[in-house]
Amino acid sequence: MDSITTLINTLGQNARTASKTLRSATTYQKNNALINIAEQVNKNRKDILNANQKDLTQGKDNKLDAALLDRLMLDDVRLDGIIESLKQIAALPDPVGEITDLKYRPSGIQVGKMRVPLGVMGIIYESRPNVTIDAAALCLKSGNGAILRGGSEAIDSNIALYACVRRGLIDASLNKNCVQLIDTTDRAAVTELVKAKDFVDAIIPRGGKGLVEAISDSAKMPVIKHLHGICHTYIDKDADTKKAINIAFNGKARRYGVCNATETLLIHASAVGRVMPELIAEFIAKGVELRGCKETQKLSKQIKKATEEDWDTEYLDAILSIRIVNSMTDAIDHIEQHGSGHTEAIVSENYGATRRFMTEVDSSSIMVNASTGFADGFEYGLGAEIGISTDKFHVRGPVGLEGLTSQKYIVLGDGHIRS
Repeated sequence: MDSITTLINTLGQNARTASKTLRSATTYQKNNALINIAEQVNKNRKDILNANQKDLTQGKDNKLDAALLDRLMLDDVRLDGIIESLKQIAALPDPVGEITDLKYRPSGIQVGKMRVPLGVMGIIYESRPNVTIDAAALCLKSGNGAILRGGSEAIDSNIALYACVRRGLIDASLNKNCVQLIDTTDRAAVTELVKAKDFVDAIIPRGGKGLVEAISDSAKMPVIKHLHGICHTYIDKDADTKKAINIAFNGKARRYGVCNATETLLIHASAVGRVMPELIAEFIAKGVELRGCKETQKLSKQIKKATEEDWDTEYLDAILSIRIVNSMTDAIDHIEQHGSGHTEAIVSENYGATRRFMTEVDSSSIMVNASTGFADGFEYGLGAEIGISTDKFHVRGPVGLEGLTSQKYIVLGDGHIRS
């Protein structure tokens, strides 16, 4: 047995043992650990930022693109966000042990459901070091053991953040192996982790389409995933002009390298004249490259021709494709053909139109008069998210505490026997 296989087996055995103790951990213990981790992050800011600077320097040397560098970067503001996320998760209700749907049956027994952890989660992620904390916190609060494997580009940042997790667990008198980090950059570790079905109950890959497809194809256990985020904003004929401009601009330009960024703007032909001149000017001033259909190109010489490939591309960059449509049906059909099931937004003051859009568009999040940028576990009140699932089983949309649990039936009786 080679060293990587031995490493994964050891981590798996540790995680399985720790997860059993975590099932019976009290809410107080788990919350205490989360607050301890937050304090450790705050106390060790300098070490974390120094480690992150090493990763950023290495990333620039390796010519990582701007979007990846943005995902990789930590600063005091982002550390404040990590700390706030930990506090929010600690403040959320503990889902573990919740009993619902208790009903008496004609036989006299009561049948209901109890929420329970999934077991041990394997989290494989790229670039964003904050996932180290988000994944640890959500798995901990939901009673799951976790094995984390971040990308090689963030190795120093992940190790520094994981040190805070480990100290926080120990200070809360919880098994230090409730959360473990694979600290080797050897890709063989991922290969072994996704085969470790005796120890790992589910895998969550968080990264680019290539990573997610590779994990999904090779994993021996269930995978909670989204492949990519081709998100659309549709400006309806009955859209408020100011709302449409602000929402479309924010959806694309707030941050480029995130999966909830608008990649394609769809606009009803009758709204073009009052919306597009100002919106095009704002995008060009921001440095966003615009690619459009034939009708869109007539609006500005700076709009390049969109190819068929553009409609199917998650840019994660300062690029936006634009298509003018003649009806909501055309917009919905475009989303159905080219969308990834992540997030779509409609801007309209027409109640019937928004209801139709919510009903007919098949994505994990639908925004009405709001930016696609809100598709986020933190914004949804989940404290954080471990990823956004575009699957339909077992969880869909931002995966928070409840998404990391399952339910088992419980039956309550008092000496009842079946006749």
